[in-house]
Amino acid sequence: MQAEEIRSYRTVFISDVHLGTRGCQAELLLDFIRSIECDTLYLVGDIIDGWKMKSGGWYWPQSHNDVVQKVLRMARKGVQVIYVPGNHDDRARDFCGIHFGGVIVARDAIHETADGKRYLVLHGDEFDGVVEHAKWLAFLGDWAYRALLGANTGWNLIRRRMGFGYWSLSAFVKVKVKNALQFIENFEVAVAGEARRRGVDGVICGHIHHAEMRDIDGVAYVNDGDWVESCTALVEHFDGTLEILEWAKVRGWSMLDRDVPDRAPRTARPFVTPIPEPGVAAA
Repeated sequence: MQAEEIRSYRTVFISDVHLGTRGCQAELLLDFIRSIECDTLYLVGDIIDGWKMKSGGWYWPQSHNDVVQKVLRMARKGVQVIYVPGNHDDRARDFCGIHFGGVIVARDAIHETADGKRYLVLHGDEFDGVVEHAKWLAFLGDWAYRALLGANTGWNLIRRRMGFGYWSLSAFVKVKVKNALQFIENFEVAVAGEARRRGVDGVICGHIHHAEMRDIDGVAYVNDGDWVESCTALVEHFDGTLEILEWAKVRGWSMLDRDVPDRAPRTARPFVTPIPEPGVAAA
């Protein structure tokens, strides 16, 4: 049997993995990580879901441990791993500037691509007015979102029995509801404005689970998406070109077909690894 080809990239960006929740697509993420090699890996926030830990609904099967261990192994083998925490893993922000086994924690970073363009890398929650100014509403929205994901799973089980492929109900609702569209638009404009204020060419972020690459008044706005709904990652090729990979589509897999059962047993709490950055400017 022929060995699978490894995809090589200069830089890889992933965010919104939400390890510790049932919605996390850890198996697909593991497959992605095992299928690539890169010089630098950015973890752009919400890697571990601390909100779920606080609420008591902690879910941690072996596949979630495997993701953490695989990232640590990459750091040990010389990959520069830069961890920019988000709002769900905001406790890690207390460790900004500290190195943990080759992983660096940074509040944000400036990434320079191979073609000389400079991008501000941040999670993006600081530009979400609900998260910043009404945390109780953010928690309520988080609960409603998880309920929608649960409905999404049931809906897709029915679709699969009828012979149809995976379809994201939550993503559909997000892009069809007028207020959600307006929120995404406002978020993108605000984040691009911060990049302009910092004097860089663009911004790379996560947070809203909506992968996108577009120009906003001369600033490149790039969102790497998530590993809950769409299983997307942003990659930089060796010529500096950026590309969003939809990994489930690349593989031709349904996100319902998992090697590890949904009700996998819980294990001990994870070994958390944050990160700063040699040669990367952090604010």
